[in-house]
Amino acid sequence: MISSMTGFGRCEKVSGTKRVVVELKSVNHRYLDVNIKTSRSITALEPAIREYLKKNIGRGKVDAYVHYEQSADETYTIRYNDKLARAYVENMEAMAKEFGIVNDVTVSSLASYPDVFELVAEERDEKELSEMVLEVVGAACDKLLESRRIEGENLKADLILKAQEMDSMVDAIKERSPDIIAEYKERLTQKISELIENGRIDDSRIAAEVTIYADKICVDEEIVRLYSHVKEMKKTLETGEAVGRKLDFLAQEMNREANTILSKSQDPQIAQLGIELKTLIEKIREQVQNLE
Repeated sequence: MISSMTGFGRCEKVSGTKRVVVELKSVNHRYLDVNIKTSRSITALEPAIREYLKKNIGRGKVDAYVHYEQSADETYTIRYNDKLARAYVENMEAMAKEFGIVNDVTVSSLASYPDVFELVAEERDEKELSEMVLEVVGAACDKLLESRRIEGENLKADLILKAQEMDSMVDAIKERSPDIIAEYKERLTQKISELIENGRIDDSRIAAEVTIYADKICVDEEIVRLYSHVKEMKKTLETGEAVGRKLDFLAQEMNREANTILSKSQDPQIAQLGIELKTLIEKIREQVQNLE
C-alpha cells in the first residue's frame, strides 16, 4: 500500500504512578531524519526509541516527543550519609579545640547540616520503564503509519486522475499535430501563388518546404514518451511499494518532454496545451514528493 510521508500519531499510557505520552509527526524529506525530544529523566532511552522508529519508518522527517512523568505519591526513603556526618563532627571537634570553645553540636543540629539526610525516591525498574516507553512509542508509530497510509491512498487517487488528465492533453496534442502541417502547406501554397500569380507552382518545392517544416515542429517522439511515462506512472501507483523517488523521476522526465513540445510549437493551440501540461506535471511533482 502506498504511503505518504505526512502523518501524525499519538498514544498515552498510565500504569500505577507512571504516565507516558508519545506524539509523532512526520513530513516529506529526501531521506529518513528522526528528531527525538524526551523528558530529562528518560534521555537514556533515546537510542532505543530511535532504533525502533528507523526499523518501522521508511522515509520522512519525523519529530518524536516522548514525555514521562511519575505522580507525587511516589515512594520515598530517607538516606543517612554517615561518612559526611562523621566529617562534620570531626571538623567541629577540631574547630572547638583550636579556638578553645565548647563543642555544642547535637544530633538535631547535625541532622540539619546539608546532605546528612536526604530524601530519595525508591529506585525504579529501568527494564519495566523501558518496555513501557517502547510500547507507547510502538502504538504511536502504528497510528502514524496508518495516517500515512490513508494520506497515501488519497494521493494515489488524485495522481491517477491527474494521469488520466495528462493522457487527454497528450491526445489533444497528437490530434492537433497533423492539422498544423496541412494548414502550413495551405498557407505556403497561397503565399507562393500570390508571389508568382499566374505562374506554375513547383509542387516538389512545396513538398520539400513542408517536409522541412514538419520535421522542425514534429513532436511525435515526445508524445510517445509522454504516453509511456504516464503508463509507467499508473503501473507504479498500483505496485503498493515505496514509489516516491521513482515517481519524482518520472515527473522530471514528463516535464522535459513538455518543455520540448513547447520549444518546438509554433501553433497557439499546442502552445496552450503545452503550458497546461507543464502546470499539471508540476502539480503531480508536488504530490509525489509527499510519497514515501
